[in-house]
Amino acid sequence: MRPSQSQFLNIRGLRYHVRTWGNPAAPKLFMLHGWMDVSASFQFLVDALTRDWHVMAPDSRGYGLTEWPQDGYWFQDYIGDLDALLTALSPDTPVVLVGHSLGGNVASLYAGVRPQRVKKLVSLEGFGIPSGAATDAPGKLNKWLDALAKPPALRPYASLAEAADRLQKTNPRLRRDRAEFLAGHWAQVQPDGSARLLADPRHKLPFPTVSHGEEWVHIWREVTAPVLWVLATESRSNAWATANDEDWHRRMAAFRDLRLVRVEQAGHMLHHDQPEQVAALIEEFVTD
Repeated sequence: MRPSQSQFLNIRGLRYHVRTWGNPAAPKLFMLHGWMDVSASFQFLVDALTRDWHVMAPDSRGYGLTEWPQDGYWFQDYIGDLDALLTALSPDTPVVLVGHSLGGNVASLYAGVRPQRVKKLVSLEGFGIPSGAATDAPGKLNKWLDALAKPPALRPYASLAEAADRLQKTNPRLRRDRAEFLAGHWAQVQPDGSARLLADPRHKLPFPTVSHGEEWVHIWREVTAPVLWVLATESRSNAWATANDEDWHRRMAAFRDLRLVRVEQAGHMLHHDQPEQVAALIEEFVTD
């Protein structure tokens, strides 16, 4: 495995952890992980890259080694954090963004509101989130209030081995050696030998607001960078995010320069299932 280094930055009042691989003088790739994940999730993808890159991947707020905010989580904060991170790490040069799932959604919205800051965009299984109806608003807010009164908790694991078991249960394609590596970054061993996830349980709170898909579409229309959407054939992310084929095509059409490619024999965690294929797609797209 390629060795990684850690650096810590003060980002919007939080101590932010950024994992890096490669020579700082090499071209930069910024990678954003998904929900309930950590930056080390990109290790296998980084190992599969054939060119020299300086890969930089933060642990998003409330994940991994980055601090937890005191006032909870709002989607716009991920975009604000990314803007501050890029100001600190690449203030004068447009960047290549690679995001998985939640990270792909954050990257694509950022590319629409800060188009001058993004050179190219790769979204791995990040196709937006389901749209809601205004009539859903009372129920969603009520459910959120109930959850605040009884906050969610993350279950402990008896050991890192059991955490690795859980990762393999979620993704049966995940090799055991990779599951054990991820478990060591996904969870932390406690004095009694148990393992607890490095994630704030408040990430499990339900959304109190209704998502309006048209807002995302209007932001995506402002993206000027070439975009690569990568879909795993054994994932249902696009079906979850979109109501029907019409909605799916409307989202695709929002981008001025979009390529859609499919990775076979891979599920939602396609960068774990087929890292060599994903790495090749990224490098071909970025260097084209």
